[in-house]
This record gives sequence, C-alpha cells and structure tokens, in this order.
Amino acid sequence: MQARIQQLANTYLPELISWRRHLHQNPELSYQEFETAAFVQDKLTAWNIPYQVMAGTGVIGLIKGNNPQKKVIALRADLDALPIQEENNTPYRSCKPGIMHACGHDAHTACLLGAAKILQETKDQWEGTVKLIFQPGEEKNPGGASLLIKEGVLENPRPDAIFALHVHTTLDTGKVSFRSGKVMASADEIYITIHGKGGHAASPQTAIDPILISAHLITTLQQMVSRRNDPFNPCVLSITSIQGGTTTNVIPDQVKLMGTFRALNEKWRFEAHQLIRETTEQLVASMGGQADLHIDIGYPCVVNEQNITSQAQQLARAFIGESNVSETEIRMGAEDFGFYGQKIPACFFRLGTRNTEKGINSGVHTSTFDVDESALEYGAGLLAWLAVAVLPT
Repeated sequence: MQARIQQLANTYLPELISWRRHLHQNPELSYQEFETAAFVQDKLTAWNIPYQVMAGTGVIGLIKGNNPQKKVIALRADLDALPIQEENNTPYRSCKPGIMHACGHDAHTACLLGAAKILQETKDQWEGTVKLIFQPGEEKNPGGASLLIKEGVLENPRPDAIFALHVHTTLDTGKVSFRSGKVMASADEIYITIHGKGGHAASPQTAIDPILISAHLITTLQQMVSRRNDPFNPCVLSITSIQGGTTTNVIPDQVKLMGTFRALNEKWRFEAHQLIRETTEQLVASMGGQADLHIDIGYPCVVNEQNITSQAQQLARAFIGESNVSETEIRMGAEDFGFYGQKIPACFFRLGTRNTEKGINSGVHTSTFDVDESALEYGAGLLAWLAVAVLPT
C-alpha cells in the first residue's frame, strides 16, 4: 500500500502543482473563502467524494474504505490567505491586490486534495474512514477550527485522531519534522485604550498625558513577563501598535495600544491575563488616567499526542527515509489546530519547502514567500499514508 500511495503521489504531482497555482493566484481572506471552497467542492464532486459545507466556507468530505467502522482518521487543511501585497514575479502570483497566500495554505489545500484523490482511488485497499476537513479562517480569531468544532465537525463520525501539515521554510524539500507534546504557543490579542486629558504640550501640568502613561505601562508589562513568570516557562508579550497624537504641540486625550500574548502553559496563560488587567488598571489610575482593556482570547497551545505522533514519525521514516525525518523545534507562533488537540489525539507536523538553489527561502507572512512545489508530492503522499497506516489506541 505504501508503494502504491508513493506512486500515485508522484503521478499526480503535475495536478497538485496546478491546483496550488490556481489557489495561489486566487487568494481569499479569512471567512471569505467562497471561491476556494467552490474549487474544493468541484474536485470532490468530480471524484465522487460526498461532502457537506460547515462554518460558512468549510468543506468536510468523507471517504469510506473497507470496514469503515474500524477507525476514523481526520486530515485537515486551511483555506485562507493573508492581507499582504505579493512581490514575487512568478506566473502564478496573486491576482488580487493586497491579498496573498503567504503562509502556504494554498499548498496545504493542494496536499489534502491530492491525499483525497489517492484515498478515493485506493479505498478498496485500506480499512476505516477518512474525514477531510478543509477549514476556513485559520489566520483570524476566533479560528475556523473552533467554529467547525461548535458545529460538530468532530462528530458523526468522531475521528480517532487528526493530522495536519504546515509548510516549513527552514526545512529543505523532501524532509519533514515532528515533535510530541507542546509544539506551538497559545495566542491572545490585547487591546488597550488609555484615556487622559488633552492639553498644550507647553503646559503638561494642565493635562494627563496618555503618551507618558503608555510608555510606563509598556515597560511595566515587560517586567511582568520577566519577573512574575518562571524563566523556564516560555512566553512572549509584545505591544505592536501605539496610536495617539497628531502634532508636535498637543497632548492627546487618548492613546491606543495593541499587542499579543503568547504562552506554552495554559495555566500561566490565564494567570498572566489577570496580571495584565491588574497592572494596566492600577498603573494607569496611579497616573491619573483611565484604561479600557480587552483581551481577545485566541488559540490554545498546539499539543501533539505522543502515541499518534510517534507512529507518524515511524511511518514517515518508512515513507521518505530515515535521514529525512527530524524533530520540530518549539515555536511561539500559534495555530488554531490546537483546538482539535483539546478534543481528540492530534499530530501537527512540518513539511519542508525550502530550496535555496531556486531562491525559495523567504519566511511565512512575507511578501516574497513561496514554496518549492515538488514538496507537494511528499505532503499529499504522507497525509494519505498516515490516514491508512496509523492505528489509534
């Protein structure tokens, strides 16, 4: 079966590339993936794979092999793009100004379509059921995964395990990486408005300066991370936007701050939220101002279940070679795949897409991001192979 999947993945590579290029040329933002969803539906229909639409633009397919009750494996890909203007000069560059597949979701979708075609063609040769999850809105809170789960994507049938891949721009094409346990951080968005009292810059004693307050607050919040948190417990607090004031001689009435908080420990994550609230309210009040604070709860940590991930690593070694499988580093980036892992055994792994000889080495979320498309063969093949070969416990 492994050899058959490898052969089909190689055979379908030109199609995989054509699908990925179509998707790359026609990106859509989170929760607006209508054309992308229609493209996926057309493919599933052509291959006689039944599907349903969930969470607006999510497409959920189902492939039944022999003895379909034996196990249920879910495979997930994300559909959405980012609000970035592409700067690549390729025949398949984005046709939509200001929107780009800069995180590889076009490649993820192409890989899952390839796996679907392989699995449908070979369904008389394997046992179990495979649920295909083409998910909207990975890039934007509350995360398409959370919406799909609320609508019952993990029921009828309930998967025994779920897998997803993500392109990795520091890993060469032909290689993959795995890690058991925590692999990515939680992510929450912070919005703070500091209200002061405006006045003339030459008479600061008549004003309550929200810019000065914001400067103290940013520094104090950083001290919270460095002095209230265990140094062996990674977390990141970054204030990424300061908006206030319009000219040189006027103290404004208010300043708006935005930022993100990342953690690898769910208990500390919510303890830190409370510390952020208390610190903000007390410091701003002590300087005569008022604060409005909102923490938009985002994605949980991505945690890979040990048994499923260990099996996947061994199967990947058999599929692409021992030397081509490595251990993924822990990253403070976030992924809404973490929602699935809170409900069922999950494995999120990395697919190498770097090719320095072709000049393909830009990071994700950049205007020059691209992937070495030969990696699609490994992505599609490995997803299909894991679906049929993993044995949940």
